[in-house]
Amino acid sequence: MKILIIMAMIISMISFILIFILNLFSKKNFIDREKSSPFECGFDPKSSARLPFSLHFFLIAIIFLIFDVEITLLLPMIPSLMISNIYNYTYIIIFFLCILLLGLYHEWNQGALNWIS
Repeated sequence: MKILIIMAMIISMISFILIFILNLFSKKNFIDREKSSPFECGFDPKSSARLPFSLHFFLIAIIFLIFDVEITLLLPMIPSLMISNIYNYTYIIIFFLCILLLGLYHEWNQGALNWIS
């Protein structure tokens, strides 16, 4: 047991030393206005290089991912129905679906699902 602790300490010390050396000798980036500006054949750009970003679209995408992950958690429960107790299984599924529906109701109540330009 002592050997494992000593080896873990040695490995962590070597890691910290390597991280320190890497940060010491790493290339430093200086922000330059010319390097960060868009380049169009040597001329100034005619329009902005940045595209407008819709925060509402981002929130809808995050909500979709959350509900999508929860559905992927529901799918493996179907084969486990054969080997589990039906009453416990029913309570678990109802609880899980109630959490999903409460989350959907909360998002709907907050107005996150309304697409307003």
